Amino acid sequence: MMPRLCRLAFRRAFLGLVAAAIMAGCIAPQALAQGKDILVFGAASLKNALDDANALYQRQTSKKVVVSYGASSALARQIEIGAPADLFISADLDWMDYVAQRNLIKPATRSNFLGNTLVLVAPADSKVTLTIGRNFPLAAALGGGRLAITDPNAVPAGKYGKAALEALGVWSSVADKIAPAPDVRAALVLVARGETPLGIVYQTDAAADKAVKTVGRFPADTHPPIVYPIAITASSTHPDAQSYVAFLKSDAAKPAFEKQGFVRLP
Repeated sequence: MMPRLCRLAFRRAFLGLVAAAIMAGCIAPQALAQGKDILVFGAASLKNALDDANALYQRQTSKKVVVSYGASSALARQIEIGAPADLFISADLDWMDYVAQRNLIKPATRSNFLGNTLVLVAPADSKVTLTIGRNFPLAAALGGGRLAITDPNAVPAGKYGKAALEALGVWSSVADKIAPAPDVRAALVLVARGETPLGIVYQTDAAADKAVKTVGRFPADTHPPIVYPIAITASSTHPDAQSYVAFLKSDAAKPAFEKQGFVRLP
């Protein structure tokens, strides 16, 4: 019998191939029947917390949830072309607005779910010390290296990061020293491996990897509020989708998110 980890890896690989096939026009979205598992498209920064919450959900209900993690921008575009997700949890309001404007979610199910904090990280053994503030010497701290950050024009963490650096007057000094990453977990890996001396990620990501340390936190007033909205997709017919959303918002699931540093929004 296939080990559990192998089954999960196979399932996730299959989902990736399905999404790629849809994007290539090889599979008609309407031909994909939704399986018995709830399928969530979730921002990459949710991984540790959502995996823990889903493990609890399965213990309580004996029902499985499968999550496809990635950049909110990529997930929204996959939903747009027919990827069979039941739920979408974005790392910012813009990409939830994007799918809402295209009538791809059930409006009554949309709500603001979580909040997060933006931080600057370095490898755990780094000697870099910085105080984040107006005109702080970020470019000098990079030396000859680059700043790991997601796409500042599309991916939420990169958008928040660029806004913060612009507000602090240092974006122009590092704009040509960017090491772009497809999602926030990929940016974290660049720093954890020492491939970049610094990176901008969420507090929850920094807490999940002992190979990095937090150098400083960006003041909340330097960037738009970090809000993770949640909604059931318009195409979902899963009978458990609504009760699953209720579970994620329940007191039972709350510790899974707060343990990782997320703030539950009222």
